Amino acid sequence: MIELLLKCLELFVTFFKIGLFTFGGGYAMLPLIQQEVLNKEWATQAELINFIAVSESTPGPFAINMSTYIGTEQAGFLGAFFATLGVVLPSFIIILIVAKCYEKFQSSKIVKGCMSGLKPCVVGLIGAAVVSIATTVLFPSGITLSAFSEVNIYISLAIFALMAVLAFKKVHPILIICMSAAIGIAVGYGLNLKV
Repeated sequence: MIELLLKCLELFVTFFKIGLFTFGGGYAMLPLIQQEVLNKEWATQAELINFIAVSESTPGPFAINMSTYIGTEQAGFLGAFFATLGVVLPSFIIILIVAKCYEKFQSSKIVKGCMSGLKPCVVGLIGAAVVSIATTVLFPSGITLSAFSEVNIYISLAIFALMAVLAFKKVHPILIICMSAAIGIAVGYGLNLKV
């Protein structure tokens, strides 16, 4: 029982730290989540990619889904509860403080400067997460010439390109997720038939 409580405390502290030091939403949290989960060996890089896919394709905020999923994997229901509480609590506390002080600081040059500095940082964090995940998905064995001889890389790139075009054309995200899943299942099933 003590071991379970210690694991729950570790989950809470880890996700509280992630929630406290991440600005810009769930995707900006991804590099921190990735670093913490991999360093604590709560998941492998491949498992983390699966966590991300599940978290992205289920209802609710990305960071909450990720923390709940990882918490469940580590310590069941209690782990899910404490990991989720940890990631949500910093935002809840900060937004209460901001709401209370918003009128005082709304025109502050320091606050405006801080926000101007945070915007490119968030874009960089999201970009770094995209590169890291894309490398793992497209090149699971590392970037080598032999990776380009496998059909999977071209299928993944084609699905990505098609879904990017649909996203820029403002196709509803639910439809894009369903189409991606359907194409992935069809291609995976087709490749298994050939083997």
